[in-house]
Amino acid sequence: MTKHIALVSLVVADYDEAIEFYTKKFGFELIEDTAQPGKRWVVVAPRGTAGCHLLLAKAKNAAERKAIGRQTGGRVFLFLETDDFDRDYQEYLAAGVKVVRPKKVEDYGTVAVFEDLYGNMWDLVERNG
Repeated sequence: MTKHIALVSLVVADYDEAIEFYTKKFGFELIEDTAQPGKRWVVVAPRGTAGCHLLLAKAKNAAERKAIGRQTGGRVFLFLETDDFDRDYQEYLAAGVKVVRPKKVEDYGTVAVFEDLYGNMWDLVERNG
């Protein structure tokens, strides 16, 4: 039996602003946006990926609203691997995505840390080899 992580839930303040950010600034595609009783099932992912997708889950109470942007207590939350770091890095800069730590070459590859609209930190990584 094989298993894989299909979705990671990301708590957001508003579905539409989150869709706008992830599709326009990060260049993700909207995979699904389905109305359900009292909520929406909203899934985004990097274009062309067969891997893990993000479920954008609107906060519904004070505890969930408090977690927006801090689901990992301030650590990098998500790691986005790319086959062309410079292309994506420049696209993010041009789109106005906030850089937390600029481009750096490490032993394992090239990395920069970006922040999404809620303050979640993302590594953009191009691995060596």
